[in-house]
Parts: sequence; C-alpha cells; structure tokens
Amino acid sequence: MHRIEPHYLWRELYIASEDKRSPFFGRVYDEFVFSQRIYNYLIHPQWDAFGSPTLYTKLLYADYSEGYAILEMLGEWNDCLQNDIMFFKREIVEPLQEEGICRFVLLCEQVLNFHGSDDAYYEEWYEEVAEKDGWIVFLNLLPHVTEEMRQMRIHDFVQLGESCQLLEWRTGTPQMLFRQVQQNFLQTQRELG
Repeated sequence: MHRIEPHYLWRELYIASEDKRSPFFGRVYDEFVFSQRIYNYLIHPQWDAFGSPTLYTKLLYADYSEGYAILEMLGEWNDCLQNDIMFFKREIVEPLQEEGICRFVLLCEQVLNFHGSDDAYYEEWYEEVAEKDGWIVFLNLLPHVTEEMRQMRIHDFVQLGESCQLLEWRTGTPQMLFRQVQQNFLQTQRELG
C-alpha cells in the first residue's frame, strides 16, 4: 500500500497545504518517512489523516468560486467501529462548507471496504449541501463497496453507482472532471425526476 500515492498531476494547479482556506493548510509532508498506516500496512506519506485509523484522504482540488472540491480516498471506510463519516464530515467537509464548497466529488476507487452504521451524518451532509443547490458524488466505487453502501441506504443522500464510473479522470483537468460529474449528476436527477 505504501506505493499508492494520491493523484499528483494537478499539483501545478492546486496544493491543499498551500491553500489558506483548506483544512490541510500548513501541513508538512516528509517524503521519506512512512509513519501512517492502515492496519499493518504503511501508506504513502502524502495521504492526509483526519481522525480515522483506517481511512485517509487527499484534497486534490478546490474551486471556491464554483463551489466544488475533489477529494481522493484511501483505505477502509468504517462507520460501524470508527465512525469515519463523523470524522470526515467534521474535520474536512464542514471547514470546506464554511468556505463556500457545496459540491463534493469523492474519488473512491481506493476504498477497499465499507462498514456502515447509520445514515445520519450522510443525511445531514446532504441537507446542508442541498440548501445551496449542491450535491455529493462518490466516483469509481468498487462493486462490493457500492453494494454495501446501498444496503445502508447511503444512495438516498450520495450519488453512486453506474453513472459514477469515470475511469479516465486522471487524464483530464479538475475542471473537466467536475463538468462531467455535474452533467452526469443532473442527467441522473432528471431521469429520477
């Protein structure tokens, strides 16, 4: 796992540790010391901890004028034992919302498992962003993770599933990814509508 590095091709456009509005502002990374781990597996030092021992994130891009953030996730999402959604919402989402972010794209292809508890934090998050015409999309979930989230009814508050599979996101810009996700989200809403 130590070789799984957060997406770095957008660093010329945005670096969260240099953004005064980011919850990660001022963080310093040591490229040579691997100190964070998921269970017994060391992970790349560029991943950001937010209070969960099994789930890490990286804020890849934030556009405050457009009101969106793109985050990459790594690890095991465990709401049952670790209450990961509470830590993620309080430590990452809420500070971004205070800065005007109401559209969230989470790249979840490195989320290896999901263990749900209840959907209260997802519902709260959904209600907060919906007030500002925002949304939440989990992209590229593994099929078994999608199924586990559906069983917990997370899809009532977060868009996930077949319309959220964008395998080529790394080759474009954050703006292109956002536009594509937004278009897919609006199309899905019209179909459900």
